Amino acid sequence: MKEVKFSAFADRLQLQAEAKKAMLAKFQPKPTVIDPDLVDRATRKEQEREAIRLARAEAKEAARLAAFEAEQAALEEKRRAIKERKALTAAEQKARRDARYAARKARR
Repeated sequence: MKEVKFSAFADRLQLQAEAKKAMLAKFQPKPTVIDPDLVDRATRKEQEREAIRLARAEAKEAARLAAFEAEQAALEEKRRAIKERKALTAAEQKARRDARYAARKARR
């Protein structure tokens, strides 16, 4: 602390006020320093999150398309089987029926 050379009362009050201001200044909040890397880090993190979201969405869409294609293939197989069954002519159906009937007759 400074050595007081003034002996006047007003001078001592002034010195006391300055000391009090200096003590209070220590407790004042310091101006924040904005770190440019911090902003970049936040944007980088957001970009990473967005990339993860897109990757998950693409994987989900791919799985959905694979399931849809499998379902379509199964339906196509059913349609093909139905067309094959309908393709049999009446005579072929009758021949098959007669063959079954003949086989039953032969067993008895």
